[in-house]
Amino acid sequence: MKTAEQIMKKKAAMWAEVGKHLPKEQADVLWQQATKKLAAILKQYADLPRSMRFHTESRIFPSAAVYLTAKERLGEKAAASIVENAAIDLTNRLGKKLARLMRLPGMRSLFVRIWDPLVRKVFGPDNGFRNAFYPKQKGEYRMDVLACPYCRYFTELGCPELTRIYCENDERTYGNLPGIAFERTGTLGKGADRCDFRIRKV
Repeated sequence: MKTAEQIMKKKAAMWAEVGKHLPKEQADVLWQQATKKLAAILKQYADLPRSMRFHTESRIFPSAAVYLTAKERLGEKAAASIVENAAIDLTNRLGKKLARLMRLPGMRSLFVRIWDPLVRKVFGPDNGFRNAFYPKQKGEYRMDVLACPYCRYFTELGCPELTRIYCENDERTYGNLPGIAFERTGTLGKGADRCDFRIRKV
């Protein structure tokens, strides 16, 4: 298990957002407090299996720690903007990289095909998700998420409002890829009974 300090060192985007709200000295103090809160959260959930840490350690827990700490100092709206703007920056950059790849010969077909093994490895039951899978169709991948660790742990930590940010990460990352349609009608984080994924070549 990584330490809170190790995890927070990789959160440059959120650190930059904190710096937009506070002078350097005050930002340093808030960041130290958030690191302590993250350490407490990691201790609270120390028994989680390793397969879930990709999501909890790299995304869920540090986002909650920064948000909850910033909320006390800056208020809910500003705190949410720190997490959301960092997510927007990261996912927009990832989306642009994927868009360039989609222009290469054969990449669109490969992109659709890799979704099934990727989901089962990284977004499956061992990672805290519960899924419904649909029969395979050429040039298309469909899957629903019926339960997810983002909803669960953000809710348990007292910040369920952060879940929607991670739902929207999918739309930012996959929603503007050339030759690929990403279609969704609802998400758990926005009150639906599932997060539906439909990715297809167009």
